[in-house]
Amino acid sequence: MSEDTDDILRIEEAGGIARVTLNRPHRLNALNPALATALRDYFQGLQRRLAVRVVILQAAGAQFCAGLDLKEQEPGEDIGAEAMMAVQHSIRDIMIAMRRCPQPVIGVIQGAASGGGFALALACDVRLATPDARMNASFIRIGLTGCDMGVSYFLPRMVGSSVAAEYLLTGRFMNAQRALGLGLFSQVAPLAELQAEAQSLADDMLRNTPLGLRLTKEGLGHSIDAGSLEAVIAMEDRQQVLCTQSGDFREGMAAFLEKRAPIYRSA
Repeated sequence: MSEDTDDILRIEEAGGIARVTLNRPHRLNALNPALATALRDYFQGLQRRLAVRVVILQAAGAQFCAGLDLKEQEPGEDIGAEAMMAVQHSIRDIMIAMRRCPQPVIGVIQGAASGGGFALALACDVRLATPDARMNASFIRIGLTGCDMGVSYFLPRMVGSSVAAEYLLTGRFMNAQRALGLGLFSQVAPLAELQAEAQSLADDMLRNTPLGLRLTKEGLGHSIDAGSLEAVIAMEDRQQVLCTQSGDFREGMAAFLEKRAPIYRSA
């Protein structure tokens, strides 16, 4: 089935919110080179696109993402270490861009999120999932290690080393209820409810100052790897002082006291 490169990643931007939809449902939204490139380019480009303030990452069809599209690979072909490293970078750079972009990313996950799909889900800031959602590190089941595309960074920090080892060493699927209990999912509900909740979360985020929202995502990311409580508090102190220097801070304070919606100049 031929594909229009411009259509495999559907992007709708309005009111500060970007809805980014994986759109290869006939291939379970598996990552082929064109989709990987489109995702990487979009998230890397968000660094300078401050008019986009929140991203909702979702997928068309019944499955979120089945990982790498193996039908577009050549198993057994010896392309050499350098070329293989370029392939690795072309996909792992998506997750790095998702974490580096200043916009919070809300993931809406249905069905399977395997391999690279698991990595995409973990790279989101907030994850909402349907009852049939399931995730696994499928890499280990095709002759690779279970550690790929940032999964071995995200998972132990989110659920602890024992649970991470359980799933990375086996390739087992984690179902929605277990993920909810572990705190990987914020909510499990039917897809229509999740889409409404994603919109509600995005709306609440937009009520905050643009600078405050960006710095909160940045602060959360740095805090995970900070060496001490003092280091985190020092970062928080500097971020708070920086926010107070913005006219949006004064508008936010005034709107709160006057019980009205704020109007931010930098939005």
